[in-house]
Amino acid sequence: MLKKKNKGNSETAKNTAEMTNESGQVDGTEQAIETAEAENAPTAEEKFKEELSQANDKYLRLYAEFDNFRRRTIKEREDARKTEGKDVIVALLPVLDDFERALRSMDTVTDVIPVKEGVALIQHKLKNILTQKGLKEMQSIGTTFDPDLHEAITSIPAPTDDMKGKVVDEMEKGYELNDKVVRFAKVIVGA
Repeated sequence: MLKKKNKGNSETAKNTAEMTNESGQVDGTEQAIETAEAENAPTAEEKFKEELSQANDKYLRLYAEFDNFRRRTIKEREDARKTEGKDVIVALLPVLDDFERALRSMDTVTDVIPVKEGVALIQHKLKNILTQKGLKEMQSIGTTFDPDLHEAITSIPAPTDDMKGKVVDEMEKGYELNDKVVRFAKVIVGA
């Protein structure tokens, strides 16, 4: 008899659900759909896994982009190093042309004075070009010996007392490029 009551109770529950349905309230099928959607909704673990995979993807893309950037800058630096002296060389080409013309004219010239003048003009042109590019001659004779600027080849007795410890003669000129020594002056120091 108990079983019959249970069956009866379940039938009455169905009838009640149908009744509430007719009155405009939520029926049992809609509740079942909502529970199914809740079961299909991602769990916190699934959300974290998806976020992790997105973060990994973002990391890999960023790493690849950085690697491409690094390779590109290395290549650009190599190209820049190969052509960094290009402007100086292009500026010196007219001087080279002048030397070639001077050599050709030396074969037929009988007077030496015009040849000397021509070579002096070429030297002046070369110095002007190098000065424009930032090269500057160091003036050493008569200055105090400075090991940061000079390279002492030898020392000789000073001709006067005020020349002791100073540069007496210069064997090779020293040069600065943009206020940085590129070649030390080879000098003779008074002792």
